[in-house]
Amino acid sequence: MKKLSLALCLLATISCAGPDSSERPQARPDAPAEIDADGTIDRSALERREGGFLSSLRPIFRSPKAAREIREQQRVLAAGAVCGDVAIQGEAVGRVPGRISGCGVDNAVAIRSVSGVTLSTRSTMDCNTARALKTWVDGSAKPALASKGGGLREIKVAAHYACRRRNNAKTGKISEHGKGRAIDISGFRLVDGSEITVLRGWNAGGSRKALRRMHRDACGPFGTVLGPNANRFHLDHFHFDTARYRSGSYCR
Repeated sequence: MKKLSLALCLLATISCAGPDSSERPQARPDAPAEIDADGTIDRSALERREGGFLSSLRPIFRSPKAAREIREQQRVLAAGAVCGDVAIQGEAVGRVPGRISGCGVDNAVAIRSVSGVTLSTRSTMDCNTARALKTWVDGSAKPALASKGGGLREIKVAAHYACRRRNNAKTGKISEHGKGRAIDISGFRLVDGSEITVLRGWNAGGSRKALRRMHRDACGPFGTVLGPNANRFHLDHFHFDTARYRSGSYCR
């Protein structure tokens, strides 16, 4: 009886299992493009779907070439970083003396780009001003222009460090430009090559809102913010500086 039961169990097992006639895995019709017919992952297709290797934070999906490119980009950025921030690219300048008493910059830097946005000319300033510029670029300039011409590519710099008095007068107080604490911005170049200038765009229908937002948002990161409504000296540019006042930021 025991032998008969064992034989029946064995026969049932073989019958349920069936022959091993399965073929290699076949791709499902709705399978994502990065899964090949043999079940392996097409990493290049996956990276394209994920928006490129710079957008993917999962090393397992990166090809060796992509990983090398990331490391090289990180190395280049680190080599050009100043003020302890990889998003602020430029060169350390050191002490910049001034020909007028009160001018000069300690530990100056020459900035060429901030958060991926190029400055039209390398601009000399101190790190406090460079950090304020980055805060403004990230929090206002880039968002304000995100929907125009593909976004912000370059800031048109009208002035940075210059040993002079306020409003270029022959007498009076030293300008914040003469202390490395100021930058003047006359306009913005977009990804598609088009430009928005403070002079022509301040009251223009297509740029008025964006320019006013950028002017308003600079008040806080910077201690002084001046624009076309301030006076005749600022009709064609924004003046930002990091001077601080007991009463708070001065914005006009």
